Amino acid sequence: MENYPKIGVGVIIRKGNKVLLGKRIGSHGSNTWSFPGGGLEYREKVFDCAIRENSEESGVEIGNLQLTTYTENFFEDVERHDITLFVIADYISGEPKILEPKKCLAWEWFTWDNLPEPLFLPVKNLKEKNFNPFKI
Repeated sequence: MENYPKIGVGVIIRKGNKVLLGKRIGSHGSNTWSFPGGGLEYREKVFDCAIRENSEESGVEIGNLQLTTYTENFFEDVERHDITLFVIADYISGEPKILEPKKCLAWEWFTWDNLPEPLFLPVKNLKEKNFNPFKI
């Protein structure tokens, strides 16, 4: 196992007063709820990663991307250390689809004050920072 942090990008898609979350399966954080997102690739720009990951995972069209904050996440069970950069995006069109059925069980829209449990560690850490994507 590599002993240095990995960089992830989480895409907080706002639609009205709700955000899109998917139920993770088949990898670390299985059975938790998370935003679309994933690992930043070598020489990939943060917004390009956000667009790519969202396109690969949910298929909804997004726009008006803004880089906001980050969380530092220690997944002790898999000896993994991640830094997650959060990008806010506005929903443009489309219905969320399960495009990676081995990684995601469902996509649903939730109000920020009523997110499902359990949350993926970066999302949990984001909430603990009292971050609110609707107050940007």
